Amino acid sequence: MESTYFRRGFGLKAEIEGQLTTDYHSAVVEAMRARQHRLDVGPLSFRLAREFGFCYGVDRAVDYAYETRRKFPDRPLYLVGEIIHNPHVNQKLRDMGVRFLVRSEDGDFDFSGLGPEDVVIMPAFGVTMGDFDRLRTIGCVLVDTTCGSVLNVWKRVESYARDGYTAIIHGKHYHEETKATASQVMKYPGGRYLVVLNMAEARIVCDFIEHGGDVAALAARFARAVSPGFDFERDLQRVGIANQTTMLSGESLAIADEIRRSMERRYGSGTVAEHFRSFDTICSATQERQDAVLALIQEPLDVMVVVGGYNSSNTCHLAALVHSKGVRIYHIEDAEGVDPLAGTIRHQPIGTKHEVTSAGWLGDGRVIGITAGASTPNNKVGETIARICALAGVAEELRAQTG
Repeated sequence: MESTYFRRGFGLKAEIEGQLTTDYHSAVVEAMRARQHRLDVGPLSFRLAREFGFCYGVDRAVDYAYETRRKFPDRPLYLVGEIIHNPHVNQKLRDMGVRFLVRSEDGDFDFSGLGPEDVVIMPAFGVTMGDFDRLRTIGCVLVDTTCGSVLNVWKRVESYARDGYTAIIHGKHYHEETKATASQVMKYPGGRYLVVLNMAEARIVCDFIEHGGDVAALAARFARAVSPGFDFERDLQRVGIANQTTMLSGESLAIADEIRRSMERRYGSGTVAEHFRSFDTICSATQERQDAVLALIQEPLDVMVVVGGYNSSNTCHLAALVHSKGVRIYHIEDAEGVDPLAGTIRHQPIGTKHEVTSAGWLGDGRVIGITAGASTPNNKVGETIARICALAGVAEELRAQTG
C-alpha cells in the first residue's frame, strides 16, 4: 500500500542541488563570508550580519518542496498557503508547477478540488489540526515540512492543555504558525488558548488576573485571539506561556515574567507553580539572527538594510529591533526595492503595513549594514548589494571582486 504521509524527505538532495544553487546561490555573499562578512567597493563599505538568511527549518522546507516535485513529476502538486514568507521562493515553486491553496471567504483553506491522486505540501509553519484532519480524510499524499522548532512549541502547548493550563501565546493570532500552534490545545477537552500580540496586551491580561474587570470589554478586544467559549474568569487561573517562534525574544521573556509576577501577586509566591508555567520557545535561528544584528549595529553604520518578506514575522522583528536602537533602517521585501536608475528605495516603514518610495535614501552614507530574515535566500542579499553598488556607480568594481 502506498504511503500517504511523508516527513523525512525522499533522499533526492543530490538530484536537486544544482537547481537550488542556480535559484539561490550568491557569489557576492560567498565573497563577503570569505572576508569576515565585509566588502569594500569603491567608497562603499558593506557589513553583513554574522547570522542571516535561510535558517535550517527554511532550508529543509525548501529542499523538501523541490524533492517533492522531483519525486512526483507527473502528479498535481499543491501547497497549503506559502512554503515560507518570501515572494521570490514562492514564485520559484509556482514556476515549477506548484499550485497554491488559499483561504476562502469564510477563513478556511479551500480543499474542495483535491482528491487522493493529489500531492499536498504543508508549509514550514505547519497547518492547523482541522486542516490536517481534512486533508487526511481526502486521502491526499501529504508532505509535511513543518519546522522542528514549531513542533517543539506544539508539544509545549499540548502539555499545558493536557494538564489543565490555558496556553497564553505571544504571537500574531492571524499568523499561520500561531493558528497552527493554537489548534494543538484543542486535542484535549477543555483545552484553552489566548494570544497576546505584545506587552501592552499582556498587561491588560495581567490587570484582569490581579484585579478582575470588565469581561465583556476584554472578550471584545481578544475576540479573534481566544479559543471557543473562552471564560476570562475561569481560564486565566492556571496558565502556561509559549510563543510564536519568530517573535522578539526579549519581549517574549519579558511577557512571561510579567504574567508570572501577576500570578504571584494574585495567588502568592508559595503557590505560583500551581498557576503558572513557562518555557522559552523562541527558535535558536531567530535568536541568533537577532543577536547578530545587535552585534552588527555596535559598529558605526550610516544605514541598515533588512531584506525579507513584509509578511515575514522574523524579518519584521529584525527591522524593528534595529529601528529601536536608533539606526536609520530600510526594510525592503526584495532586491528590486533598490532602484539604481532612479536613486530610490521602495520599503516598508517600521510599524506600518504599507510600502513607500524614498528618494536620496543613501545620501552620503558609506558604511552600509545588511541582514536578511530567515526566509530570505542568499541571492536576494547579493542582488541588493549589487543594486546599491550600481546606484553608487561602482557596479564594475563589485563584479571584478566577486566574479
